[in-house]
Amino acid sequence: MPDMPAAGIAARFVAARQNGHGLASFPGLLPSNLDDAYAIQRAAIALWPDAIAGWKVRRLSPALAARFGLDRFVGPVFAASVARLDKGKEADFPVFVGGSAAFEAEYVMVAHADQPLQDAGFDTGRARRLIGTVRIGVEVAGSPLAAMPDLDSLASIADFGNNNGQIFGPDIPLAALDDPRAMTCSTSIDGIPVRSASAADLPGGPLAAFAFALDQCARLGFPLTAGQFVSTGAVTGMHRVRVGQRCTADFGAFGRIACLTVPIGRT
Repeated sequence: MPDMPAAGIAARFVAARQNGHGLASFPGLLPSNLDDAYAIQRAAIALWPDAIAGWKVRRLSPALAARFGLDRFVGPVFAASVARLDKGKEADFPVFVGGSAAFEAEYVMVAHADQPLQDAGFDTGRARRLIGTVRIGVEVAGSPLAAMPDLDSLASIADFGNNNGQIFGPDIPLAALDDPRAMTCSTSIDGIPVRSASAADLPGGPLAAFAFALDQCARLGFPLTAGQFVSTGAVTGMHRVRVGQRCTADFGAFGRIACLTVPIGRT
């Protein structure tokens, strides 16, 4: 890694998150490849004083996907940042002051057993057999880096995959995975609809994202264990938000998740 080593960049990101202050620019030279980006992420995981509860999945840009031969990436979600929304309640959606945030409605797969180690990659059939529960959810996407939404995915990978938490809604039937077109969602910000879509709009559907996460987490040295989850990608897209906004993900018959964006860090 040129300029500042991975450990130094990771330490800057971790300190910014722990101290609640924004970063005006990426703390070092931007990583130029997946190995460098994940090296920063692994160094940050080692510094973070919490256990990994699950992982988020997001798509790489078409240009990076063509360059690296992969279409997604992962980032860790830590236990203290996971919230379960009670029915009819509104969840807090934390936003870094001086940083960036995005609301992402997602379907979440929870593993019922430890991931078996194997040489070959997981296909969707083998991946499905590892799923114990499916939930509706919202990824609290966010970073202390204000410019994160304008940078490529390598920057996101470096900073915990641009994750700042996970909000869980109700469980849904496992059989819903049989028809991703029926796994719909509509997102609104401050009461204004911004997009409606289905899990079928994710390439290969949520099962393909879950299978990718199993392979990628194993490559990183973090195979999934029983009870850990994978948030499989933003169904309606990534929607930038700021403090004080009300955001809703309506999953139809499966339920809805309502959030209020609240500040964390220095005001």
